[in-house]
Amino acid sequence: MHSHEPALRRSWALPTGSSRAPCSAYHIRPSPSSAPPRRRLSRVIEAILLLIPIAFAVSLTGVWIMLRLGRRLRAFDSAPIPGQQKMRRRPIPNTGGVGLFLGIALPVLAGLVALNAFADPIVRAFPALAEHLPRIREQTFDAVILLLALTALHIIGVIDDRRPLGPGLKLAIMLGCAAAVVTATTGTRLLTMLDAHVGGPWLSILITILWFGVVTNAMNFMDNMDGLSAGCAAVASICFLIATLLNAQWLVAALLALLIGASLGFLVFNFPPAKIFMGDGGSLILGFLLAFLTTRTTFYDPAVSAGWYALCMPLLVLAVPLYDFVTVSCIRIRAGKSPFVGDLNHFSHRLRRRGLSTRQVALVVYGLTAATGVSGIILASLNSWQAALVSAQVALILAALALIEFASRDQEHPVEP
Repeated sequence: MHSHEPALRRSWALPTGSSRAPCSAYHIRPSPSSAPPRRRLSRVIEAILLLIPIAFAVSLTGVWIMLRLGRRLRAFDSAPIPGQQKMRRRPIPNTGGVGLFLGIALPVLAGLVALNAFADPIVRAFPALAEHLPRIREQTFDAVILLLALTALHIIGVIDDRRPLGPGLKLAIMLGCAAAVVTATTGTRLLTMLDAHVGGPWLSILITILWFGVVTNAMNFMDNMDGLSAGCAAVASICFLIATLLNAQWLVAALLALLIGASLGFLVFNFPPAKIFMGDGGSLILGFLLAFLTTRTTFYDPAVSAGWYALCMPLLVLAVPLYDFVTVSCIRIRAGKSPFVGDLNHFSHRLRRRGLSTRQVALVVYGLTAATGVSGIILASLNSWQAALVSAQVALILAALALIEFASRDQEHPVEP
């Protein structure tokens, strides 16, 4: 990024003085005279949206193959570890995470190879991409690091789906991957404004790794009933995609489009009644990728948005999985159990005990995620008092939900163990 380029936008993600700025950390807002034509912008958006059906097709095909292979190999869910509770085991393969992973990883890998080795024919097909090629090539190293981390988590998840590794080992590997991504890539840090106050980047790095751990576990926790994790990830990613397209953060938007397509492709076989499960091989990469993309996205632009509260957008969009993560952890800790040993006290299970069917639970979770997600999308465009009202609205929704859940007795509709 050259110093003479106008109107730089700062996000959470870049340490001051970095010489190589990712697209989410500094984004040029061109003046009207230098702005690209609307048609060129629309073609960039079209190219990004085209990634959704591409990822959908790859994921759909991969999940279909793994469904047939999983049935043939009888690769069903493993028995619970000591102290763990699971729903009644069904003869359903839990190998769908492989297809989901391929729906994201293969297009990313193919895109990096194509844009670095075969740029000319691609630019001829999509001329609007020409001005973005230098930035894409700058981001190749970061994309490779991300792919390696996702691959490591996917492999660990697939192994755990076959033979449980225990929560401690998985958590250590998860945080290790997060630390590698945060320290090896440029611009993957939250709250870099703290650096000047605490004597360096250590607190920002720690907060970012913690965010990765929370979001990855939250999406992993959501994978406790048919259709929940993939559907929730798709709805949340759509909200983030809208925000990134409005802010012209094309590379982050491209990854979100792949995440949406891959999740929807998997959901074809996982929506209740499920024919296949994603297992940890899928849920871990969903959460990790969402954590990465929310870290790399610019939510606060002093030149455009009204205040720092725009940084709260990920908390609003991911409010439902975070609510499940917090409440079920509190229930387990209160019972003297580890928060990472599974049971039947998730938000979805609590809804089931109130008489909802599995499909109705999935639709309720999708609806709540969309409701809080819409609030997150508009947050950056509001004045401070309006943002306070929107945030209070989401908080009141969750508080009312908690009151309904914990102040009333469950109906006699037990979840079958």
